[in-house]
Amino acid sequence: MVTRLRSAWRRDDGVTTVEYAVCLLVASAFGGIMLKIVSGSTVQAALTGLVKRALE
Repeated sequence: MVTRLRSAWRRDDGVTTVEYAVCLLVASAFGGIMLKIVSGSTVQAALTGLVKRALE
């Protein structure tokens, strides 16, 4: 009985799914932060200036 309980306790079924979920959560948070940074007026002005200089 103890052996069966130990094996049931140590099973790692679903660990991969949790890892994917955590990675998805982190990637979504990173994307949200990057969107917030890039949509700022300072970054938009810098990117606009860069594109204008490249096209001249």
